[in-house]
Amino acid sequence: MSRVKRGNVARKRRNKILKLAKGYRGSHSKLFRIANQQVMKALRNAYRDRRKKKRDFRRLWITRVNAAARMHGISYSQLIYKLDKANISLNRKMLALLAVQDMDAFKKVVELALQA
Repeated sequence: MSRVKRGNVARKRRNKILKLAKGYRGSHSKLFRIANQQVMKALRNAYRDRRKKKRDFRRLWITRVNAAARMHGISYSQLIYKLDKANISLNRKMLALLAVQDMDAFKKVVELALQA
């Protein structure tokens, strides 16, 4: 069987990984084998955390809405239930934004929910 020389292909593959590892400290950006491990780990973490980010933000919004709702004498779960009954379709992100930036508007939303 003839010998296969992979010089150009192997170099391109290694350079692609080293380019992705640019900015890593020490041998993590210089040596191929270590850089390859770090790049694989970084890509795995990035994939996982793109999904985790959505969960984390939802938790933050719920915490903010709950804190603001309790200032108006109602719990978060009761507020969401009454908003649903009143046919007010504001998502948690918008509710949290109102709670943080415009307390008067949030108070009106709570009052509308309580009337329903």
